[in-house]
Amino acid sequence: MSALPSRVVITESSSRDGLQSLGAFVPTLAKSGLINDLADAGLRNFDAVSFVSPKAVPQMADGADVLAGVDRREGLSLFGLVPNAKGLGAAVAAGVDGIGVLTAASDTFNERNINATVDESMHRIRSILLDAPEHFVVRGYISTATHCPYEGEQDPDWVAHLAETLVEWGVHAVFLGETTGRATPAHVERLLDEVLQRVPVEMVGVHFHDTYGQAVANTVAALHNGVAMMDSSAGGLGGCPYAPGATGNVATEDVLYLLDGLGIEHGIDIVDVARVAQRFCADHNLTYNSAAGRAVLASRDGE
Repeated sequence: MSALPSRVVITESSSRDGLQSLGAFVPTLAKSGLINDLADAGLRNFDAVSFVSPKAVPQMADGADVLAGVDRREGLSLFGLVPNAKGLGAAVAAGVDGIGVLTAASDTFNERNINATVDESMHRIRSILLDAPEHFVVRGYISTATHCPYEGEQDPDWVAHLAETLVEWGVHAVFLGETTGRATPAHVERLLDEVLQRVPVEMVGVHFHDTYGQAVANTVAALHNGVAMMDSSAGGLGGCPYAPGATGNVATEDVLYLLDGLGIEHGIDIVDVARVAQRFCADHNLTYNSAAGRAVLASRDGE
């Protein structure tokens, strides 16, 4: 078990993973505005959009226009999720700073999510890596890293093999996606025990959902293993259309409160994030799901 990292890099995923499952379309300017407002709060890395089939995920059909509405301030990094060569071309044209490529530990989930087996998706990733511009930062995501909604608990050794392969092929970081939110810290420990034997800890990130209320506890487990990159979503927005019952990502505010308590630097204002997310949820009739955010705002209102 490694020492806690002194600083954590958070990638904000509310505008992409946080909204992709919604039925009602969120206006393009509202998505751009969410990114701009969260950047004002100190966030600099965004899993901003995805370049997938608009028929499959209508909410993400406006990715290029969302990015066009973002104030490209110094230090801002905007990532787009890319499932195939067509998506890569769209991402390049839209001017992203980096891309995310996607596979899963489970064939069943992968086929429902991106219409490919794990092996087929890995071959797609290899092609994308060969064609991607050299300056692109590429993140490899492995969904269902601990549990699949269709196949159950996954083999950590298999996930570690996928992670190692992605790194060998040239991704700059591997993010382990706990898609269903079923994992407990024990599952995270077992997964990281395998992955960190094959991939340097500085190349590993985590992406936790909070379906069973375990995301903050799982974040603690990841931190104690030295992991210093994590995705989160302001207001706890999120879900996965191909993981029935899965709720939002771990709330950015909850992660920030945890990091503050542990004395870990992050450079983000928790109060500003909470205000932005609560206002966005109110404007679009969404549930605000951050316990820390509600408490922080309540304490400020009482001052």
